[in-house]
Amino acid sequence: MATGKVDALLGIVFGDEGKGKVVDYFTPQYDVVARFAGGPNAGHTIIFDGKKFVLRSIPSGIFDEGKLNIIGNGCVIAPDLFMLEAKEVENAGYQLTDRLHISRRAHLILPTHRVLDRAYEAAKGKAKVGTTGKGIGPTYSDKAARIGLRVGDILNDFDAKYAALKARHEQILKDLHFTDYDITEEEKVWMEGVEYMKRFHLVDTEHEINRYLKEGKKVLAEGAQGSLLDIDHGTYPFVSSSSTTSGGVCTGLGVAPNTIGRIFGIFKAYSTRVGSGPFPVELFDETGAEIRRIGKEFGAVTGRDRRCGWVDLVALKYAIMINGVTDLVMMKSDVLDGFDTIKVCVAYEKDGETVTEMPYDTEGWNPVYEELPGWKTPLSELRNESEFPAAFKAYIDYLEKALETPIAIVSVSPDRDATIVR
Repeated sequence: MATGKVDALLGIVFGDEGKGKVVDYFTPQYDVVARFAGGPNAGHTIIFDGKKFVLRSIPSGIFDEGKLNIIGNGCVIAPDLFMLEAKEVENAGYQLTDRLHISRRAHLILPTHRVLDRAYEAAKGKAKVGTTGKGIGPTYSDKAARIGLRVGDILNDFDAKYAALKARHEQILKDLHFTDYDITEEEKVWMEGVEYMKRFHLVDTEHEINRYLKEGKKVLAEGAQGSLLDIDHGTYPFVSSSSTTSGGVCTGLGVAPNTIGRIFGIFKAYSTRVGSGPFPVELFDETGAEIRRIGKEFGAVTGRDRRCGWVDLVALKYAIMINGVTDLVMMKSDVLDGFDTIKVCVAYEKDGETVTEMPYDTEGWNPVYEELPGWKTPLSELRNESEFPAAFKAYIDYLEKALETPIAIVSVSPDRDATIVR
């Protein structure tokens, strides 16, 4: 019987909330940090001691010596990108091979998966989803079709397995009339990445994690993307291809539901979204541009401008419900320091109908706002809740009451020490 618990840190809107920073902050409290979904479409930024790292596949607990980091079975891995990412961390002075284990059940992103990603997006025309182009979707498609290659495959007769799946992809690309590509150099580096991965512990991580739990140890599950990008519960079809909610923790790590402890739901003091898809609170005016500028809202992986808007209670209530969020974490509060008025979306309106629950399709809905006074005080140097200006305290109280969930942590700048536990 497991006695330890798996706590989860999840983005609960559209991703890009700052999960990397918070995982890094939490890591000393845990024995294991594990990624359970997604792949190099993630971009978890960590800043400390004047250094900045953007982690895509590697869990954000990797900088804490003595902690085990796991890439779980629910993840997908591009060996070439993983190699480049890992070498960057190693070159900065951090040893990886003993503190990073990779599930043999995680699926591999092939170079042809990335070509397929481009081909499928091109075929959609105006209906583009806005993928990162990293091959994530086609890899999960192969997984569901039961034809994918897994990490464990690199250890046995891999060349033949790789050639067979590559040929299958090339036939699909031919059928799509998408033949103007050359992966020769990319494939060379990819194969180097495969050999590089063999340096690491490639194990059955579900057994490993459950042994740790049996010993009473604590595991932190690090989410990728956001709940509204979940394949089942997100704004379909403008979603990721994986399970980004708390349910994905169980399937993506091989842990039972009764092992789940606290669920931290991370969100920004405002809203952002990257790529296509409905976004009722999006601001097309100077206010939206100002939030983007101050918050440096550009994708860590793609570099694309993030669409910006006020905080969305309809979306947050939905995400809290489907995840069973126990504690909220509010990020980037300092971005709103200069605004006279802060708006909060409390409902959606369309064609005379007003809803406060997330509708089946959020396209075409307009936000209904309530207004609160801004705090007009710089927050970035504050390190204690007692220093919060009254208007900021009122904003937190308003959100907690509306969401019926405590905001346990508030971040007021990108630095590690600007993480205030309430």
